[in-house]
Amino acid sequence: MVQRNKGNINLVLSGVVLFVLLFLAGCQKQENTTSKETTSTETTTTSQVDSVEKGTVPTLFIHGYKGTVNSFKGMLERLETENKGQQEIVLTVDVNGNVQAQGALSKQATNPMVQVLFEDNENNEWNQTEWIRACLVYLQTTYQIDKVNIVGHSMGGVSGLRYLVTYGQEQALPQVQKFVALGAPFNDFVDDSGQGLAELLENGPAVVSSRYQDYQSLIGNLPSDTQFLLLAGQLSETDLSDGTVPLNSALAVNALLKQHGNPVTEKVEEGEGASHSMLHENEEVDREVSQFLWNI
Repeated sequence: MVQRNKGNINLVLSGVVLFVLLFLAGCQKQENTTSKETTSTETTTTSQVDSVEKGTVPTLFIHGYKGTVNSFKGMLERLETENKGQQEIVLTVDVNGNVQAQGALSKQATNPMVQVLFEDNENNEWNQTEWIRACLVYLQTTYQIDKVNIVGHSMGGVSGLRYLVTYGQEQALPQVQKFVALGAPFNDFVDDSGQGLAELLENGPAVVSSRYQDYQSLIGNLPSDTQFLLLAGQLSETDLSDGTVPLNSALAVNALLKQHGNPVTEKVEEGEGASHSMLHENEEVDREVSQFLWNI
């Protein structure tokens, strides 16, 4: 009787051991599967940029008042490191509108980036408008470029829009497909803090500067298919500016552009990284710009 009980106990123990071994094997299999799935997800994320089809349309990056080669240097390097675009050429314009080029456009599908530098980086927006035109003429005559994008920081955005409302209808010049303005004072530095942001975006500024009035009078020259991204900085809930440009000024032309028929997207960056000089150093801004320009 005792021997029989021992046999039963041995059978039970064997069953328990077998169950434990099967359970552990199942856990190990599940762990391996999870590990494989995680690795697969990471690989997909890493290769997303490489799988996106790039284009040949050059994007011009134009610095602001007193800007230098360092103004967009960080952004260009980050976009290049992330394989979103390739910096191929630097165009330097003197006070007479003469363009000197360093590098060359490959005309390959690299999302080519062009840095524009003004030798006189404290000049006015009317002269800068002519210098932007000189850069586009250079690209057209040298490389037969017929389409471009423009990214302008601060006064670079102001002068870029003035170029568009002055020369936008000239068919011989490259047509601007997409335009990005980072902290551009389109309504100068008018203190219009009494107007709510929603009303501004819907109806335009209640108090207008002479600069904004120029945009109003010249808006008919702007091609209505040029797409816009207006990006503004807001330091805090109480400081409705990027420390230099009022939020309402950076977004002032939103309603004007929409009424003209242009597709417009507006974005507000908040916090320390939204200060005026940090807008082109902010990686979130990098993502907004690359998504808008190249869908990356």
